[in-house]
Amino acid sequence: MAALEPWIIAICVLGGTVFLYLILKVFLTSWAANEYVRIKNSLNSSCDIDAFVGPKNPVSPLKVVLAHKFQLGSRQPSQDAIPLELVDSLHVPGLKVSRKAGSPKSDNDGNVMLLDEFLAEHSKSDKKPIVIATIRMGFGHHRIAYSAASWAIKKGHPTIFHDLLNIHSAEADLIKETDELYSKFSRYASELGGPIEKLWGSAMLSGNADALRIASLTAAHLKPLLLSYPKDVLMITSHQLTALTASAAGFTNVHNLVVDNHPQWFLTVPNTKNLCQGPVNYQSFLKMGVKPSELACAGHWCPADMVDNINEDCQRRIQRAQARVQNSTKKPLRILIPVGGAGAQRKFIVSFIKVLSPYVKTGKIQLFLNAGDHVHMKQAFLEVLDQCGLEFDTVNDTAGVFAFQNKMLDPNNEPTKGITLFSFEEYFPAVATTDILCRVTDLLSCKPSEMAFYCVPKLHIRRVGDHEADSACRSSELGDGTVEARELEDAREFIDLFLDTPDLITSMNQSIMDNNKNGIYSGCKNAVTMAAAIKKNN
Repeated sequence: MAALEPWIIAICVLGGTVFLYLILKVFLTSWAANEYVRIKNSLNSSCDIDAFVGPKNPVSPLKVVLAHKFQLGSRQPSQDAIPLELVDSLHVPGLKVSRKAGSPKSDNDGNVMLLDEFLAEHSKSDKKPIVIATIRMGFGHHRIAYSAASWAIKKGHPTIFHDLLNIHSAEADLIKETDELYSKFSRYASELGGPIEKLWGSAMLSGNADALRIASLTAAHLKPLLLSYPKDVLMITSHQLTALTASAAGFTNVHNLVVDNHPQWFLTVPNTKNLCQGPVNYQSFLKMGVKPSELACAGHWCPADMVDNINEDCQRRIQRAQARVQNSTKKPLRILIPVGGAGAQRKFIVSFIKVLSPYVKTGKIQLFLNAGDHVHMKQAFLEVLDQCGLEFDTVNDTAGVFAFQNKMLDPNNEPTKGITLFSFEEYFPAVATTDILCRVTDLLSCKPSEMAFYCVPKLHIRRVGDHEADSACRSSELGDGTVEARELEDAREFIDLFLDTPDLITSMNQSIMDNNKNGIYSGCKNAVTMAAAIKKNN
């Protein structure tokens, strides 16, 4: 028999490969479609994403099922509530913090009571308890949660801070694994830059309906973390996975604080009131198909103390700006540079400090550096300050931060050194310090994350995820922040403008005061009001 020509063999191999691929694709597609339905039906969840996103967003079953299998394997969700107890917050007067009942006691616990006892105690009060439910992923979600808690307490509501990661359990461990991956990839993307940063940035824009489906399947496994609460409790969530968990468990009075200014299905949740910070998200979510009954524009997520003192703080900044050009004794430009919860941006921030070093040495600038609870960032700050020959003071506890703020609120006072380094071993002061110092800084220099919506003048530096770009646009259009300075030279040019053109910082502060008159920064206040109103109507 004559040997076949090589090209015939090649065609046969190629044809066979294509045939096998098509057979495998048909098989996997059929299997995934059936498996997706099976998984949904097995979860006992009230959160129906397919109905929420509508027929215009059909499921990609293979993508969703493989992602679910990768994260959870064959794990079966528990339907048993984890019993909860409450302790007084060590940091926020009037705030209760939830944890698993029977947790080891410490000398700092103070009053410990079961959740049921607390709810019974306040059952007949006009001011119903509010649960601020969140997940400690980075600083942003926690920062927003504390902002909401500050308004709930101010309005007289018994307030519970419920961090899903604080409820020690197998369910909390699931969240920790996801958070560790997110933080690690954020740091890698920021450090490596180039194609890796672009790939990560693109991933942060891919929160489509399938991403929401994947998250909702995970949320069904987290229900035990919330099931000890009554289903009609007032709940405000600052993380969409928490809202999805509440939706899966059948809670009826949930207000979901939507983050960012980039509309994605991933940020919205069925059976909740999804509250946006601005008109872009509100209009976009309506266009995407979110029901008007499940959507509202509330305003920016800002803490009560910051909002209550807007006029006083803005006037003080304006006076300092004018003094930089009018008086013989010029006031340095105070710049607050915080580090995010994922600990990214190390490379950019360290380089930025080197750029600012000459300004610090000549007394034109003062720096407030918040390393948070990141050991690697504290070390990076120490190294660059040593390299630049810059003297600095340190603050490492909450009491010291408040003492520093109180001193700086007096316009006659200045820090003893050109740089003050804030670093902590605990999580809360790492988050809260930036909020506390915002009142006494002239300029907040941050990536355009949750702080892009704060009522303080902002220099937006290089973003970590591409979803943050729209937040910088929102701020710059409101007049309370700059456009994003992605390169060091861009940031330097803005610094020179702030130093040489006092009208820039003045106009930002004037915009903040004008925006405040229109309720732009009252988002958390409005969220608390809306949550309480629903309870009364029921």
